[in-house]
Amino acid sequence: MPKSKRNRAVTLSKTKKKGKEHKENIVNSIRECAEKYSSAYVFSFENMRNLKFKEFRDQLKSSSRFFLGSNKVMQVALGRSDSDEIRPGLHKISKLVRGDSGLCFTNLSKEEVQRLFNEYEEHDFARTGTTATEKVELQEGPLDQFTHEMEPFLRKQGMPVRLNRGVVELVSDFVVCEEGRPLSPEAARILRLLGKKMATFRLHLICRWSPDEFEIYREGLEESDIESS
Repeated sequence: MPKSKRNRAVTLSKTKKKGKEHKENIVNSIRECAEKYSSAYVFSFENMRNLKFKEFRDQLKSSSRFFLGSNKVMQVALGRSDSDEIRPGLHKISKLVRGDSGLCFTNLSKEEVQRLFNEYEEHDFARTGTTATEKVELQEGPLDQFTHEMEPFLRKQGMPVRLNRGVVELVSDFVVCEEGRPLSPEAARILRLLGKKMATFRLHLICRWSPDEFEIYREGLEESDIESS
């Protein structure tokens, strides 16, 4: 029996209420961290890998707390101007929470934080749409790395292959991807099969706040730019 409009309306209002509660919880958590920890950082990321980031976060959980998600919610929590910021100077980092970014509250020294973020790098298989970092071309001839069962799948990926006495053979040279061009779904699958990792998950520090200091790490960005934004 189909649900009535009234039942659907109740379900939607519950969902909205839960969403609002979730945002409020994040805002409260960020504000608690601003009081609890000695410094706060805004960082950006490229080629995010959730599992790898969780490992990085867990490694620092005794000294730090991370937030990712809605930039708007994080900005509201910190305060968007000096009139509504929760601690003096926090509105400056709030203005730099934009794009692919997150917050890190920590008791670690700034030297240790810089070292951890600058050294962090995880290589992984590239996904569809990622820009190829190099040209990958397979030469005509046997493809010994693939079993004969793989031949139909490889053909579906657009590779000109055939079976020759049980060995997968490329009947002509084949370009998997071109440097600087976005990867097609087929190219991403072939690169994974080849064991070729083209994506690097990195974290970049943008700025640091502490009660007595504000620092910008991103080149070309000045404090005056933040105040005027």
